[in-house]
Order: sequence, then structure tokens, then C-alpha cells
Amino acid sequence: MNKKWWKESVVYQIYPRSFMDTTGNGVGDIQGILKKLDYIKSLGVDVIWLCPIYESPNDDNGYDISHYRKISEDFGGQAAFDVLLEQMHQKGLKLVMDLVANHTSDEHHWFQEAKKSKDSPFRDYYIWRDGRNGGPPNNWTSFFSGSAWQYDDTTKQYYLHYFTKKQPDLNWDNPKVRKEIFDVVEYWFKKGVDGFRMDVISLISKPDGLPDTTFEKFQDTIVHNYANGPKIHQYLREMNQEVLSKYDIMTVGEGPGIDLKNGPLYVGEDRKELDMVFHFDHMFIDCGIGGKYDPQPFTLNQFKKVFTQWDEALKHGGWGSIFLGNHDFSRMVSRFGDDGEYHRESAKLLATLLLTMRGTVYVYQGDEIGMTNVAYPNISDYNDVETLNAWKEAEQNGQNMNAFMSIVHSQSRDNARTPVQWNDKKNAGFSTGTPWLRVNPNYTRINVAQQEEDPSSILNFYREMIAFRKANPTLVYGDYECLDGEHPQLYVYRRWDEEGDFLILHNFGDAPQTFDTDLPEEEYALIKSNSDTFASEKFSLGAWQSKILKRS
Repeated sequence: MNKKWWKESVVYQIYPRSFMDTTGNGVGDIQGILKKLDYIKSLGVDVIWLCPIYESPNDDNGYDISHYRKISEDFGGQAAFDVLLEQMHQKGLKLVMDLVANHTSDEHHWFQEAKKSKDSPFRDYYIWRDGRNGGPPNNWTSFFSGSAWQYDDTTKQYYLHYFTKKQPDLNWDNPKVRKEIFDVVEYWFKKGVDGFRMDVISLISKPDGLPDTTFEKFQDTIVHNYANGPKIHQYLREMNQEVLSKYDIMTVGEGPGIDLKNGPLYVGEDRKELDMVFHFDHMFIDCGIGGKYDPQPFTLNQFKKVFTQWDEALKHGGWGSIFLGNHDFSRMVSRFGDDGEYHRESAKLLATLLLTMRGTVYVYQGDEIGMTNVAYPNISDYNDVETLNAWKEAEQNGQNMNAFMSIVHSQSRDNARTPVQWNDKKNAGFSTGTPWLRVNPNYTRINVAQQEEDPSSILNFYREMIAFRKANPTLVYGDYECLDGEHPQLYVYRRWDEEGDFLILHNFGDAPQTFDTDLPEEEYALIKSNSDTFASEKFSLGAWQSKILKRS
């Protein structure tokens, strides 16, 4: 196993708009991150991944970039960014930025020029087609509902947008586009940035001829039509060769549509493409035919299978990303834990799970204090374009909107975007003004300030677990084996190498459980648990309990 700093790192993801506002305008900013750097450092993390802070009209909260080399004044501009990068490096923290290279904003200079005429030198930077039978060129739908094509009056053609109509897809088949993107990457590396998380990078190569999708389930369309296009690996190798390989940096590709078969092709060490990817097998686990807003129940066995199969797929020369939440999904404790009676225990259980898996660990802001989903009373309280479009579509289809509201409560991306809960003062200490998105009302009992004072808090448990992982490299590099694949409530696995042998047990439920095994209990010592009230038998677990045992 090749040892690398980015394999051993724990990454802390910041959604800047919701992190900390220092100006009172209700939007988080770079100064807010600066103010909290010591807090972030105190967690024991090594890397900060910053969601986009480039110039943008914010149709999709910064994932629609209008200038790749400019830091938005909304966040404090370039000077503030330079200070942030310098202070982070002084504190021994690395900075990973977001690269959004599948699409730009329609307000980007390239697109403004491209739409002027079919002869524009920038026309071929994007994907334009004539309509078909008075409608769009094919039957593709956008990730955010509706057609993936937008008609343009000036040139009487349609352009492709996998996301909102203000996010036209770039044409990576054009070598000039690739050169432009590689130059952007180089620009930020020269500034001292330590890596990139590459947004929907699996989608940049489009299928030949852009054929209709024949799939009913949107997830299948993503896998077979949108992702893993014919030249994807050629383009990633080219980027690696031209830029990435020249710097000591880390790359992680966001990979909708990446599966167990093709995942290793993106991250194989000998292939020289990306260091790791985010796959979404566990994050789309509850998606029905209609996708995220058509949720279906799932079992713990399905969940375990995802981790086990991906570990198997990547263990020979690849590397994985371990995460349970980010800015695009519900809060992890509300989704995979119990945000009611067992809030503290289940949040700590999920932390134990994250920090005992093989792969680079990602912690999303607020998860370290167990922030939960929010249930705003009205759709007008929501900001997320995906949520609002899904609502509009449900309304047009005559769905029961009260029932749909409860789906919004569980599925909206705004669940993860409510402001970070710093204390129990006004607006949770996030802003002195009116926050861009309403604070979750439970901030008075779930916040950083209270948890700092409580030695057994979720926050202090994260610090302990991160330190524990760092003290035991077996948990980073060691082998993994799931020992109870079929148990409906227990997730038990072994992590071992020549330096240590750990048995990790999790009880995903509120009924006590005992792990039935032939393993010799007397050879194991209990070295960590998420709960002080443990059963004396080492293989027995209380409600939502985790135990880490070490074999002597």
C-alpha cells in the first residue's frame, strides 16, 4: 500500500455561505472561516475543502461559475482569500477548492460570446443542437427536473444543461475547452492551493450522438447516458499529465454514475487519473424510480453491502472516500441515525463508523455537533433550486402537496445548508443580520458552545475519534472484512494489519444486541465506545452503541 498524506488526512468540508457571517449581511464569508480556523484545527483535521467561492450569479449557490479566476466579493474577494490560504498553511492545514468543469454559468464570458452567433469562436465551447419535431434534440431530463435542453432565440438552437438552464454544459471534445480548464487548475496550484474536489467530473464526456435515454429510472439514465462517457479516461489522464502530476496535491472526483465496475478505472494508481472519487451508492440508496424525491425504504444490509463491495473494489491499487453527508444530501444523523431519543449516541456511532473505515474521511460542517434536518413549515422557506423545481413538478403532476412536503423535509439539500449552530444566541451566532436561510430552531440545544463545555459531547467525541484514527494507522491502511453481512441491526467488521487487529461493532437500532461469534472474547480488550453505559460482555451492545475492541 503506497502511503500518501491525502490517504491519512481527515477532510473538513465547508459550505461558506452557511458557515460564519462577519458582515451582518446574512451570508457566510471568508473572514468567518478565518475567525473559526482555530476551531477547525482543534478537531484534528488536516484539510479544508471549500465549496465554490468564485464569482457567480448563484443560481445554484456558486456551482454556476461566471469567472474561474475571481473570488466573489460576496465572500470577501481575492485579498481575503490570500490571507486565508496563508493562515491555513501557517496552521498546518491544506486547502482543497471546488473545480466545476462540467458546466459554467450562462453569464460566463465564454457563453455570452457563444450565443451571439453560430460563427462565434466560442460557439464550440458548449453543446448546441437543432431541435427535433418542434421540441428538444432528445428526451434527456435535467438533474433539477424538466428538459436538459434550453432553446436560444438568437441562433434558433438548443444548448445542453444537465443542471439548471443557467448552467450550460461545456464541450470537452473541444481541445480549447480542455486547455482553458487545465490553465485554471494550474493558476490555482501556482497560488498554493493543495487540491481540487471536481464537481460531477464523471459527466464531462458526452456519449456519441447524444441518443435518447430508454430508462425509466433517472439513476439508470445517469449511469448509462450521462456518466462515464467514451473519452472520460482520456480527458482525466490528459489533465493529470498536463497539470496534476506536476504538483503534490490531492484530487477527488464527484462521481454520479460511477459504479463498482468502472470506479477502479478512475482511481487506479497505475492509471494516473484521480486520487479518489465520491461514489453515491449509499447516498442514492433510498432513491426510487423518480429519483431523490421518490424515496424508498432501505435496509442496513444494503448499506453495509455498499461499504463492503467498494472496499473490495478499491483495495488493490485504488483508494476510496468515506463520507455520510455533504451539502447535497440530508443531515447524516437524521438519515442514517436517530435524531430523536438517541441523537447523541447515533451521531457518535456514525462518527465511529466514518473514522474506522479504509479511505480518506470527509466530515461535513455541523456534523461534528450532530446538526439535524430542518422541517420548515412552508415551501417559501426553502432556497434550494433542486427542491423548488421538484415541488413545482409535483404540483404540476397533481401530487398531494402535504405528503410531498414531508418528502421535502427528509430530502431537501437545504437540510445540510442551514447555518452552522455556534451558540444559543440570536441566529445561533451565525450572523447579526437576517441569515440567507433560516437557522434550524433546535440551535438552542444543539450548538458548538454548549458542546465545548461538555466532555461527553458529540463534538468532543469527534476530536477523540480523529486523534484515535491518527494514532492507529491500521484504521487507515489495514484490511477490512465485514463479519455479519446478514444481521438486520448489527454492523461488525474487522480492520487489521501487522501492527494491530481491531474488531468494530455498531448497533444500528434501539434494541440491545449481541454479536454471535466464535471469536475468543478473552483475547479482546475494549478500548473505545460511544457510550459510557456498556454491557460487560464485550460483544454485547446497547441502543445505538459502537465498540472498538483490540485483539491482544
